[in-house]
Amino acid sequence: MHRHRHGREVYARHSFGHHTKGFGRGGRGRGERIFDQGDLRFVILKLISEKESHGYDIIRAIEERVGGAYSPSPGVVYPTLNLLEEMGYVSARAAEGGKRLYTITVEGHAALESNKPSIDSIFERMDALHQRFDTPAPRIARAMQNLGAAIQIRMRSGPVSATQLDAIITAIDGAARTVETA
Repeated sequence: MHRHRHGREVYARHSFGHHTKGFGRGGRGRGERIFDQGDLRFVILKLISEKESHGYDIIRAIEERVGGAYSPSPGVVYPTLNLLEEMGYVSARAAEGGKRLYTITVEGHAALESNKPSIDSIFERMDALHQRFDTPAPRIARAMQNLGAAIQIRMRSGPVSATQLDAIITAIDGAARTVETA
Protein backbone atom coordinates (compact mmCIF):
# COMPACT_ATOMS: atom_id res chain seq x y z
CA MET A 1 0.00 0.00 0.00
CA HIS A 2 1.33 3.43 -0.91
CA ARG A 3 0.20 6.62 0.76
CA HIS A 4 0.76 10.13 -0.41
CA ARG A 5 2.87 11.90 2.18
CA HIS A 6 -0.22 13.70 3.50
CA GLY A 7 -2.28 10.51 3.62
CA ARG A 8 -4.71 11.72 0.96
CA GLU A 9 -4.25 9.10 -1.72
CA VAL A 10 -4.32 5.39 -1.13
CA TYR A 11 -3.35 2.79 -3.70
CA ALA A 12 -4.37 -0.77 -3.01
CA ARG A 13 -4.10 -3.99 -4.96
CA HIS A 14 -7.53 -5.53 -5.46
CA SER A 15 -8.78 -8.97 -6.41
CA PHE A 16 -8.37 -8.55 -10.17
CA GLY A 17 -4.71 -7.60 -9.89
CA HIS A 18 -5.09 -3.93 -10.73
CA HIS A 19 -4.55 -0.90 -8.62
CA THR A 20 -7.36 1.43 -7.72
CA LYS A 21 -7.09 4.86 -6.22
CA GLY A 22 -9.22 6.27 -3.44
CA PHE A 23 -9.16 9.63 -1.72
CA GLY A 24 -9.11 10.08 2.01
CA ARG A 25 -9.32 7.35 4.57
CA GLY A 26 -11.70 4.63 3.58
CA GLY A 27 -12.60 6.54 0.41
CA ARG A 28 -14.28 4.62 -2.35
CA GLY A 29 -11.99 4.94 -5.31
CA ARG A 30 -12.86 4.20 -8.89
CA GLY A 31 -11.28 1.02 -10.17
CA GLU A 32 -9.10 1.25 -13.23
CA ARG A 33 -9.91 -2.18 -14.65
CA ILE A 34 -11.85 -5.16 -13.46
CA PHE A 35 -10.38 -7.78 -15.77
CA ASP A 36 -6.83 -8.46 -16.90
CA GLN A 37 -6.24 -8.30 -20.64
CA GLY A 38 -8.06 -11.17 -22.33
CA ASP A 39 -10.13 -12.13 -19.26
CA LEU A 40 -13.38 -10.64 -20.57
CA ARG A 41 -13.09 -12.71 -23.73
CA PHE A 42 -13.05 -15.90 -21.66
CA VAL A 43 -15.82 -14.68 -19.35
CA ILE A 44 -18.09 -14.01 -22.32
CA LEU A 45 -17.19 -17.32 -23.96
CA LYS A 46 -17.91 -19.23 -20.73
CA LEU A 47 -21.26 -17.47 -20.28
CA ILE A 48 -22.25 -18.30 -23.87
CA SER A 49 -21.25 -21.93 -23.27
CA GLU A 50 -23.76 -22.02 -20.41
CA LYS A 51 -26.57 -20.39 -22.41
CA GLU A 52 -26.76 -18.91 -25.88
CA SER A 53 -27.15 -15.20 -25.39
CA HIS A 54 -27.63 -11.75 -26.86
CA GLY A 55 -25.02 -9.08 -26.12
CA TYR A 56 -27.29 -7.37 -23.61
CA ASP A 57 -27.87 -10.68 -21.79
CA ILE A 58 -24.10 -11.03 -21.41
CA ILE A 59 -23.79 -7.51 -19.99
CA ARG A 60 -26.50 -8.27 -17.40
CA ALA A 61 -25.00 -11.67 -16.56
CA ILE A 62 -21.57 -10.18 -15.88
CA GLU A 63 -23.06 -7.36 -13.81
CA GLU A 64 -25.04 -9.83 -11.71
CA ARG A 65 -22.08 -12.21 -11.41
CA VAL A 66 -19.96 -9.50 -9.73
CA GLY A 67 -22.78 -8.17 -7.54
CA GLY A 68 -23.12 -4.92 -9.43
CA ALA A 69 -19.47 -3.93 -8.91
CA TYR A 70 -18.96 -3.73 -12.68
CA SER A 71 -21.11 -3.54 -15.76
CA PRO A 72 -19.27 -3.82 -19.07
CA SER A 73 -20.30 -1.30 -21.68
CA PRO A 74 -21.72 -2.33 -25.04
CA GLY A 75 -18.60 -0.71 -26.52
CA VAL A 76 -16.52 -3.41 -24.85
CA VAL A 77 -18.86 -6.41 -25.14
CA TYR A 78 -19.87 -6.19 -28.80
CA PRO A 79 -16.32 -5.87 -30.18
CA THR A 80 -15.34 -8.84 -27.98
CA LEU A 81 -18.24 -10.84 -29.42
CA ASN A 82 -17.08 -9.91 -32.93
CA LEU A 83 -13.55 -11.04 -32.04
CA LEU A 84 -14.83 -14.36 -30.68
CA GLU A 85 -16.82 -14.84 -33.87
CA GLU A 86 -13.78 -14.06 -36.04
CA MET A 87 -11.74 -16.54 -34.00
CA GLY A 88 -14.38 -19.19 -34.68
CA TYR A 89 -15.25 -19.57 -30.99
CA VAL A 90 -18.86 -18.43 -31.34
CA SER A 91 -21.39 -18.21 -34.11
CA ALA A 92 -24.18 -15.68 -34.36
CA ARG A 93 -27.57 -15.87 -35.91
CA ALA A 94 -30.31 -13.31 -36.37
CA ALA A 95 -32.98 -13.42 -33.71
CA GLU A 96 -36.12 -11.44 -32.94
CA GLY A 97 -35.90 -7.68 -33.01
CA GLY A 98 -32.80 -7.63 -35.20
CA LYS A 99 -30.64 -8.89 -32.33
CA ARG A 100 -27.90 -11.46 -32.75
CA LEU A 101 -27.96 -14.63 -30.69
CA TYR A 102 -24.51 -16.08 -29.93
CA THR A 103 -23.78 -19.79 -29.58
CA ILE A 104 -20.48 -21.45 -28.70
CA THR A 105 -18.77 -23.58 -31.36
CA VAL A 106 -16.66 -26.73 -31.08
CA GLU A 107 -13.56 -24.51 -31.29
CA GLY A 108 -14.96 -22.38 -28.47
CA HIS A 109 -15.44 -25.42 -26.26
CA ALA A 110 -11.86 -26.48 -27.02
CA ALA A 111 -10.59 -23.00 -26.07
CA LEU A 112 -12.49 -23.17 -22.77
CA GLU A 113 -11.09 -26.60 -22.03
CA SER A 114 -7.49 -25.63 -22.83
CA ASN A 115 -7.75 -22.54 -20.61
CA LYS A 116 -9.84 -24.10 -17.84
CA PRO A 117 -7.51 -23.30 -14.90
CA SER A 118 -7.30 -19.62 -15.87
CA ILE A 119 -11.03 -19.37 -16.50
CA ASP A 120 -11.84 -21.07 -13.19
CA SER A 121 -9.58 -18.54 -11.48
CA ILE A 122 -11.31 -15.61 -13.21
CA PHE A 123 -14.73 -16.86 -12.10
CA GLU A 124 -13.49 -17.44 -8.54
CA ARG A 125 -12.33 -13.80 -8.44
CA MET A 126 -15.68 -12.70 -9.85
CA ASP A 127 -17.48 -14.66 -7.13
CA ALA A 128 -15.27 -13.06 -4.47
CA LEU A 129 -16.02 -9.63 -5.93
CA HIS A 130 -19.73 -10.47 -5.83
CA GLN A 131 -19.49 -11.26 -2.15
CA ARG A 132 -17.74 -7.93 -1.46
CA PHE A 133 -20.04 -5.74 -3.52
CA ASP A 134 -23.31 -7.61 -3.57
CA THR A 135 -26.28 -5.30 -3.54
CA PRO A 136 -29.90 -6.41 -3.32
CA ALA A 137 -30.30 -6.00 -7.07
CA PRO A 138 -27.91 -4.11 -9.34
CA ARG A 139 -30.77 -3.43 -11.73
CA ILE A 140 -32.65 -1.55 -8.99
CA ALA A 141 -29.74 0.87 -8.56
CA ARG A 142 -29.61 1.40 -12.32
CA ALA A 143 -33.39 1.96 -12.48
CA MET A 144 -33.18 4.51 -9.67
CA GLN A 145 -30.43 6.34 -11.52
CA ASN A 146 -32.50 6.28 -14.71
CA LEU A 147 -35.50 7.78 -12.89
CA GLY A 148 -33.37 10.50 -11.32
CA ALA A 149 -31.79 11.33 -14.67
CA ALA A 150 -35.17 11.44 -16.41
CA ILE A 151 -36.52 13.83 -13.78
CA GLN A 152 -33.46 16.08 -14.05
CA ILE A 153 -33.59 16.14 -17.85
CA ARG A 154 -37.29 16.98 -17.84
CA MET A 155 -36.98 19.68 -15.21
CA ARG A 156 -34.06 21.31 -17.05
CA SER A 157 -35.59 21.11 -20.52
CA GLY A 158 -37.86 24.08 -20.04
CA PRO A 159 -40.89 25.31 -18.16
CA VAL A 160 -43.19 22.70 -16.66
CA SER A 161 -46.89 23.46 -16.56
CA ALA A 162 -48.99 22.67 -13.51
CA THR A 163 -50.58 19.77 -15.40
CA GLN A 164 -47.18 18.36 -16.37
CA LEU A 165 -45.90 18.75 -12.82
CA ASP A 166 -48.96 16.93 -11.48
CA ALA A 167 -48.35 14.11 -13.99
CA ILE A 168 -44.70 13.77 -12.92
CA ILE A 169 -45.63 13.73 -9.23
CA THR A 170 -48.41 11.19 -9.84
CA ALA A 171 -46.00 8.93 -11.73
CA ILE A 172 -43.38 9.11 -8.98
CA ASP A 173 -45.96 8.52 -6.24
CA GLY A 174 -47.39 5.60 -8.23
CA ALA A 175 -43.95 4.08 -8.59
CA ALA A 176 -43.39 4.45 -4.84
CA ARG A 177 -46.68 2.66 -4.09
CA THR A 178 -45.78 -0.15 -6.52
CA VAL A 179 -42.37 -0.62 -4.86
CA GLU A 180 -43.93 -0.65 -1.37
CA THR A 181 -46.34 -3.44 -2.30
CA ALA A 182 -43.96 -5.51 -4.45
